[in-house]
Amino acid sequence: MTTTEPSESFQIPIDAAEAYEAAFVPAFFAQWAPILCDAAGVGGGQRILDVACGTGIVARTAADRVGAPNVVGVDINDAMLTVARRVRPDIDWRQGDASALPFDSGSFDTVLCQMALMFFPDPVHALQEMARVTARGGTVALLVPSGLDTQAAYGPFVEMAAQHAGSEAQSLLSAYFACGDLGVLMSLFEQAGLPAPTTGTHLGTARFPSVDALVTTEVDSTPLGERITAEVYDHIRAGARTVLAPFTTADGSLEAPFEVHVVAARRP
Repeated sequence: MTTTEPSESFQIPIDAAEAYEAAFVPAFFAQWAPILCDAAGVGGGQRILDVACGTGIVARTAADRVGAPNVVGVDINDAMLTVARRVRPDIDWRQGDASALPFDSGSFDTVLCQMALMFFPDPVHALQEMARVTARGGTVALLVPSGLDTQAAYGPFVEMAAQHAGSEAQSLLSAYFACGDLGVLMSLFEQAGLPAPTTGTHLGTARFPSVDALVTTEVDSTPLGERITAEVYDHIRAGARTVLAPFTTADGSLEAPFEVHVVAARRP
């Protein structure tokens, strides 16, 4: 899992996109795609849009249910789309911004968005755009991490890192969980003109080859890695081995529990 600040442009090099697909999709992102598709009722001959698709795990999951010709994936990052096209060339991949989706109103029966809402500068506007391109009676559904206070592994990790690196570490490392309040999520849907959303909470697993691998991923994928000393970094690694010990397996790999919320609503 990677984290980034909402103000970042999301442009990453192709090798990072390849690593994302090879490592993070099977270890983390793939498990959620069927849950999101189930919550949205994806099936039949629906026209599906996957917003902020990354390398396309949600779009691919949907395509297996409705057929690739009915699925479009859109992302702002060209490298992610390059990998997506390599993996599933039969799906329509488009470059575009969630704040101005490049589609006509009512183009899709179902619009999906997994693990991205917290990175949009204006979440309500992004949801309004998703609603705009959804046909009347169609569904908008998204999946995000629940709040940091509900995360049995990540909560203690972020708290420990903040003790060593200060409030900036707290802010940067908790960005991924910024949309985790279910009441706030429901309010965002309402503000976007998507009334009476349904919700669900699910527990999964974030898998890493080691505790140190999680630390490197979480710290170096934010500006924090460049702003702390080597000594502080070492303290964070050591502290992580302690707080994450309950989730470390006999071979040293990490299986950290990870909770998510799914919210879905029909466009009036």
